[in-house]
Amino acid sequence: MTKRTRRDDPEPIRVKLVTLLQNFEKELKKKDLRTKVKGLIPACRLLRKLGGALIPRADASAGRDRILYYLLKYPKRIIKGDELMVVSGIQDWPRRVRELRVQFGWAIISGAAAKDMQKEGEFPLEKIDTEKLSVNDYILLSKKQDRDAAHRWHVANEIRRKRMAVRDKILEFLRRNVGTPVTGEELRYVAGKSTEWGRRVRELRTEYGWPIVTKTSGRPDLPVGTYLLEADRQSPVHDRNIPDELRGIVLERDKYKCKKCGWTHAKWNRSDPRHLELHHIKPHARGGKTTKENLKTLCTVCHDVVHRRKKGSRST
Repeated sequence: MTKRTRRDDPEPIRVKLVTLLQNFEKELKKKDLRTKVKGLIPACRLLRKLGGALIPRADASAGRDRILYYLLKYPKRIIKGDELMVVSGIQDWPRRVRELRVQFGWAIISGAAAKDMQKEGEFPLEKIDTEKLSVNDYILLSKKQDRDAAHRWHVANEIRRKRMAVRDKILEFLRRNVGTPVTGEELRYVAGKSTEWGRRVRELRTEYGWPIVTKTSGRPDLPVGTYLLEADRQSPVHDRNIPDELRGIVLERDKYKCKKCGWTHAKWNRSDPRHLELHHIKPHARGGKTTKENLKTLCTVCHDVVHRRKKGSRST
């Protein structure tokens, strides 16, 4: 019990550490390098203990718990790996961060993933300069735990090992998680940590017509840094190849609402899992251009009806 009391109070540890460092003056005068190194070991151990004691044991008793406590205290802010090393009080703190992400479902992304997202305009946190981020920086995107994340990471690991193109791996992962938001960190992992994963996601949306949305590309209600495949279907061929910037302009103009029936994502439910798509009023095949004037927002139900009617009129 005495040991626990000391851990709750950092002051006795600090005093002991100061004493050790003061006494180290004698060790510095010695010629033998190993003697100096061994003399610092107790100080290093005390320093880790001091870092772990900064968070009361009642709030977080283990290293992993202290890391989570710290991240939850400062969400959506850049947290340096060195900070987590200090507050955790343990050597293998990176493994604990990975456990929080993979096993416990906390949306923790690395600086590398955030930089990749920003290249594609998918990281709208204004106070964070992604250019200054490093692989040892971390950001907790949400204070809400995702308990299904462990299964997704298992699937991601399975797909990651396949001999497939990066784009195909990403698409398979998204199709196996239709209707479920996934983080950029998950997609980066599936892609083998390739920096091109963000571009491949954009290609799947803008060139291949897969309804992959983010907070900045069609679903303002989604959490920052997440991607969602709304349905396991591609847009009709003539309604693909729409740049993200233009897509955003049209959706905002149409108030994220189907121009035919008025459906919005606020009405979504499992029995009616439709989503919004953009439709060329005058089709490409008839000389229609991809401009905001020739595009309008339709829900998938109304969009299908429009295309069926056009097919019927061509066959008569």
